[in-house]
Amino acid sequence: MEIHLVEKTEKTIKISFKEPDSTLIMPILDELDKNKDVKIVRYVDSHPELVEPMLIVEMREGSPVDAVKEAAMAVSQFFSAVETA
Repeated sequence: MEIHLVEKTEKTIKISFKEPDSTLIMPILDELDKNKDVKIVRYVDSHPELVEPMLIVEMREGSPVDAVKEAAMAVSQFFSAVETA
């Protein structure tokens, strides 16, 4: 999965994904949704052959980059705690 920064402002970030893995993206969306400083979190997957899927995060307060990093870290810690058989 390739990740590309499409747009970044003080309150908004747009990240596109080439060959996205929803196993990772959906838990990150859930974590972002729990963050009270996140105003909007949206995953747009219009048409796989025309437009790459995109994550859009808009903040009330704080940095959108930090919010995405914190969400990714929370997901990473969750999966690290899972024991393998």
